[in-house]
Amino acid sequence: MPRSLHSNSTESKQEDDHGSGSPDLVLARSEGRVGFRGLFENKFILGISLFSTLGGFLFGYDQGVVSNVLAIESFGAEFPSIYMNPALKGWFVSTLLLSACFGSIVNGPVCDKIGRKRDIMCNVVIFLLGSALQTGATSPIYLFAGRAVAGLAIGALTHVVPMYIAEISSAKIRGSLVSLQQLAITFGVSETANWIAYGTSHIGGTRCAPEIPYTGALLNGRPTFDPYKDVPPGGCTGQSQASWRIPVGFQLLPALCLGVGMLFMPYSPRWLVEQGREEEALQTLSRLRRKPAENSSVRFEYLEIMAEVRFTREVTKAAYPNAGPFGQSINNYRALVSSRPKFKRLIVGCLTMVYQQNMAIIYYAPTIFGQLGLDPNTTSLFATGIFGIVNMVATLPAIILLDSVGRRPLLMSGAAGCFICLAIVGSLVTAYGKDWSAHAVAARTAIVFVFLYDVNFAYSWAPIGWVLPSEIFPLHLRSTGISITTSTTWISNFFVGLFAPGMLARAGGVTYYIYAGTALIALLSAKFFFPETKGRTLEEMDAAFGDNATVRERERMEGICRELGLPVNTLSTA
Repeated sequence: MPRSLHSNSTESKQEDDHGSGSPDLVLARSEGRVGFRGLFENKFILGISLFSTLGGFLFGYDQGVVSNVLAIESFGAEFPSIYMNPALKGWFVSTLLLSACFGSIVNGPVCDKIGRKRDIMCNVVIFLLGSALQTGATSPIYLFAGRAVAGLAIGALTHVVPMYIAEISSAKIRGSLVSLQQLAITFGVSETANWIAYGTSHIGGTRCAPEIPYTGALLNGRPTFDPYKDVPPGGCTGQSQASWRIPVGFQLLPALCLGVGMLFMPYSPRWLVEQGREEEALQTLSRLRRKPAENSSVRFEYLEIMAEVRFTREVTKAAYPNAGPFGQSINNYRALVSSRPKFKRLIVGCLTMVYQQNMAIIYYAPTIFGQLGLDPNTTSLFATGIFGIVNMVATLPAIILLDSVGRRPLLMSGAAGCFICLAIVGSLVTAYGKDWSAHAVAARTAIVFVFLYDVNFAYSWAPIGWVLPSEIFPLHLRSTGISITTSTTWISNFFVGLFAPGMLARAGGVTYYIYAGTALIALLSAKFFFPETKGRTLEEMDAAFGDNATVRERERMEGICRELGLPVNTLSTA
């Protein structure tokens, strides 16, 4: 422990035998502005967070570009089996998702071992390999292999990036900073993937062979493209393969930037303390807060981290005295289900991710707009681009309000709005979906409510789905817990990606009713089961979940707090 802090702690203990802590440490909690206003007090940490969310950008870009590429005729000419078969199309999307689920769950112990910073860099290398395979694919085997490899990296990145941001941020702006992850995802989908795919889809024209009339199945009374019959023997004479290879290959650039840039980013101070690198942790925290190490707020935060790490070490050693590195990893999983409060954290984190994915229809926007009467080759892609912009802009209220209004109010209002909008769209599709051309007003109304759904989802469950799981677990279980909640995201996304295309094609309005039902259940869960976490430090989450220690453990924590000069029960009663 650094000498200066040890000296100050000893003096504090001598001044107050009851362990109430020095006044400057107690007052340190009130420093700094809350939420959006606080973001610009420390532009250094804002810049680090924005840069780190390139990991989220890669996820969003992939999701956005895939949904658009699947609608491009030159892609269909190259891979007709994927283009024509809804089940295979679902597997094409879902291969990455299933791989990401595995990548996130495996990344838990790896991230604890090598640290958040190195973990991001290693997974960038894996992502570059997967993206290169997809860009140059000449057969479905290479295409699927590339998506599987890239999926491993994306799963790991969506696990580690929110955790990294949460661990370097302060309690008063943590929600706003972590929600930047969702802003990066939507930016990847809307401003980049959708518009790049829309622009490149015009390379050589929007049709594979303009001179050949369509012979495929009817959609809204018009024949569609059939790659088995509507492609000349030598391949497309109009639309170029560059129309889909360029948008797929573009993701190599931001990934390379992320990998190189992380060389210059700081380590997580919490991970450094856990590794016993306490002096480095203090200096890193001082650098992140842009204040000297002797500053009271820096001291308070550092000592809170020290107290939690020391307490965890002592309790874990007492419970598992002979556990090795592998045994400790297994014990972390056991610890998450060993008590009701910790299990509740796991359930809250997993439910948040399940609801987030099972309320999301943005990935199938081109298909949805095509079914609502828009031209699938041009107008629906343009509408998807607008849809993505609305999604990105509507994320901004979360960044502004999360740390002032709180998580639960936004979750409840967003779920209620999604339920109403999806129920209305489902009713319109059921009543008029067989002939939109004869019911133009109903079609336009349905499109309006799809956009209104987009707004409600974007400011609530979309960003908070990343915020809550990143902040609710104790330090020694954080990587393990978030790896499980993130894998829940991907397994949910996998099933949605596998079945949603077929459901949209066959079930019609019932699909929207299912999404609406999920929104209603999410509303009830947020109201009656989810705790409010705004304003609490990561070390104070025990109180939010009612995780009360035994008498012996409380005495142990009080002793650690007194030794460090912290107010007694700082972490358990905050």
